[in-house]
Amino acid sequence: MIIGGGVIGVSAAYHLAAAGVRDVVLIERGALGSGSTCRAAGGVRAQFSDRVNIELATRSLETYERFGERFGQDIDLRQVGYLFLLDQPETVAEFEAAVAVQNDLGVPSRMISVAEAQRLSPLIGTDGLLAAVYSPTDGHCTPESVVLGFATTARRLGARLVTNCAATGIERDGDRIIAVSTEAGRIETDTVICAAGAWSREVGAWAGVDLPVVPLRRQLVLTEPVNGLDPATPFTIDFGTAFYFRAEGAGLLLGMSDPDEQPGFNLNRSEGWLAGVAAAVQRRAPALADVGLTTGWAGLYEMTPDHNALIGTGGDGRFLYAAGFSGHGFMMGPAAGEVLRDLYLQRPTFTDISGFHAGRFAGAASRREMNVV
Repeated sequence: MIIGGGVIGVSAAYHLAAAGVRDVVLIERGALGSGSTCRAAGGVRAQFSDRVNIELATRSLETYERFGERFGQDIDLRQVGYLFLLDQPETVAEFEAAVAVQNDLGVPSRMISVAEAQRLSPLIGTDGLLAAVYSPTDGHCTPESVVLGFATTARRLGARLVTNCAATGIERDGDRIIAVSTEAGRIETDTVICAAGAWSREVGAWAGVDLPVVPLRRQLVLTEPVNGLDPATPFTIDFGTAFYFRAEGAGLLLGMSDPDEQPGFNLNRSEGWLAGVAAAVQRRAPALADVGLTTGWAGLYEMTPDHNALIGTGGDGRFLYAAGFSGHGFMMGPAAGEVLRDLYLQRPTFTDISGFHAGRFAGAASRREMNVV
């Protein structure tokens, strides 16, 4: 039984069904992808600082590159690259170290000059910039199409995906899982996979497992058409402010984290946030200062204390989880589904995810993922 129908849940359903696992059931309280996945900016990149995150993201990017061929679903993948703009010496040093690890794992990222950054992304202002980082194989695609591709193929292979059916609890006999309670009734199962994103802490509590996931709102907005916009403009991030933009049709998608954002499930748009975006635009993308805005939305990051995911098993080993990706669940969803399959089948995973166990915060200090926006 999988709880959660976002990209990680449907990826897990597909990988389990493709491996021959019978009676795969996924339940989602709304429509598939209606939680955080389809509210994401759609970015896909392998530029991370933690080695395991790089491996998860690289594996997922490889899946996205072959998605149409494997799943018969166009996801509108645009590998325009990711461009990080850096304005602090210590940040430059951190990115230099991260690029070395990325290159060691085959990621074609590289440090570049400010002048080259402006050639790649002509809309930026360069005041205060010291350097930039660029990787040409990163980009963006359409989350809804990814969910549809995984879900359609999973169903074809025999998985049952049930929408508009909320889980309400997990029944246990001691440490042993015996059923999941839902709004539509009781479903007997001896295994639960938690792929509930920002709502994972509650699901974990039902199984007696602490999943330290905190929901945090992130807001996005679309602009009117931008004259002369190059559709190959990289996904551009001003790392110091976490302001970013990428092409979306004839206009741009803009986003930025709010340092004053408080944890919670609020999905309303904030006028104060828009004022902060306007200030960031004026500083880092002044060419956009007079471009009008059309619509926008908010989604939820699922944050952990070290900005790394929670992946592992709990209880008697029949409660599996993949959550807390801190804004990178869509980027790593295909690989996360593979890992959940292998955890269920009790076979080695393609990368060592032991450091992502939920219990890591009770002991020594965990390593922190730096590349979070």
